[in-house]
Amino acid sequence: MNKISFIFLILLQFKLAAQSFAPAAGLPGSTAIHKDSSVFVLWADGVDVVRGFRDVSEEFQGYASFGVPENALGIAEGDGTTIVSLGDRGSATLTFPGLIINGPGPDFAIFENGFTDNYMELGHVEVSSNGLDFYRFPSVSETPIDVQITNFTFGDCRYVNNLAGKYRQGFGTPFDLEDLAHNLNLDVNHITHVRIIDVVGSINPLYATYDGLGNIINDPFSTPWESSGFDLDAVGVIHSQPLELGENSLDFSLYPNPSNDFVRLSSDFSGELTILDLSGRVLFSSIFNGDLLVDLTSFDPQVLLFKVQLNGRAFVKRVIKN
Repeated sequence: MNKISFIFLILLQFKLAAQSFAPAAGLPGSTAIHKDSSVFVLWADGVDVVRGFRDVSEEFQGYASFGVPENALGIAEGDGTTIVSLGDRGSATLTFPGLIINGPGPDFAIFENGFTDNYMELGHVEVSSNGLDFYRFPSVSETPIDVQITNFTFGDCRYVNNLAGKYRQGFGTPFDLEDLAHNLNLDVNHITHVRIIDVVGSINPLYATYDGLGNIINDPFSTPWESSGFDLDAVGVIHSQPLELGENSLDFSLYPNPSNDFVRLSSDFSGELTILDLSGRVLFSSIFNGDLLVDLTSFDPQVLLFKVQLNGRAFVKRVIKN
């Protein structure tokens, strides 16, 4: 064996050894979970999004703006467009109609809109059992950082672990709360919030994001468009138990749903109701004190987003006008 062949073999062995983690959806050993899987028992019903810049290295370009936060609620669409873009270092914090608990295997999965197996916009994932203190999953990125990944080059999901966005649209990246069970201040059987924080994939230390081992994470950079950064489709829960009465509960009800004429909002509290269409356009807004009867007859048949703000929190439920 000549010297060049020997060096090539060593490099090839290193490359294969570095690909430590599960492969793409559909391949043997993949951990990807399809959006229509029966393992999902509930989906996020509340969201708070903090947008990041289109390009953190050129802040004058402004903030990401594609999609509305409500696109992250309910079941995963997997269509590539019914998402909310977070932008560089942007975040989304989601709540659920039940607690996420630490069961056998993965406990929830996060869906992004990557259009191929090797175009990955990644995000750190954190959870909280009180809504105040968040704990991050121990992420790993073995992606080489000698060359910047761009929108015209690709990565390999076998290089990354515990980062949302590992799998293409329609397939969720799973997370197992057992990875965080050692945190004494986190109750892994009482998870109320999941947070996704966009990874800035720049290999420039001025802007870089680091994994749990201190490695720079290399993913497409820059993405200076309205759809910049992590594109959140949905969060599906695999292991859950009902919330205790009054704990993080919605404190309101909407009925009947579906409806072709009227919907009644019933609550023991005062708040504000905003009705939006799926594009985010506001169709109706009103303050309420207890019950509110909403006339739907002027709306075309469609899916409506009822955003209810009360007790310092915002909740969104989908209502079908038929």
